[in-house]
Amino acid sequence: MHSEALADGSMSNDLAGVWEVALSDGVHRIEFEHGTTTGKRIIYVDGKEIVRRDWMFKLVGKETFNVGRSETKATINIDAVSGFAYEYTLEIDGKSLKKYMENRSKVTSTWVLNLDGIDSRVVLEKDTMDIWCNGQNIETAGEFVDDGTETHFTLGEHNCCVKAVSSGKRRDGIIHTLLVDGTEIAECTE
Repeated sequence: MHSEALADGSMSNDLAGVWEVALSDGVHRIEFEHGTTTGKRIIYVDGKEIVRRDWMFKLVGKETFNVGRSETKATINIDAVSGFAYEYTLEIDGKSLKKYMENRSKVTSTWVLNLDGIDSRVVLEKDTMDIWCNGQNIETAGEFVDDGTETHFTLGEHNCCVKAVSSGKRRDGIIHTLLVDGTEIAECTE
């Protein structure tokens, strides 16, 4: 357990869990405080308090809330392990965080790059071909080309394009490549 300074300068020893969740609109930090003596439960998303329950007599259970612009459903499960020890697990869209992130890597591609001194996180949602950059859904223009599709958009003064080309192998499916001003950007794994 670690302590954190609260806004009023006092310390809270009730921080029970911290998770980083990568969604299309950005990486969100979820913090959960659980006062096992007071029954207090507080959830913060990106530092903003979104759930507060004081004096809960039942110390186990779950808290459900939304994360990000798409209001993705998240649930923190509170389970008693033994005696006064508790285990906290985060589920996103009804799946464990690990399963959710494994599935997400199949349905999205992510690139992290620095454009004009600004760190940018570009996410492609493969099912809809929506493109997000730093939390904003980007306007795009798609076109069919000889070997697949190209989705064109601009970031600042930069011409960007996501090329979707068949890998030729059924198992690998379609390969998505980001080009910025004609230069290929390496995909990152989150």
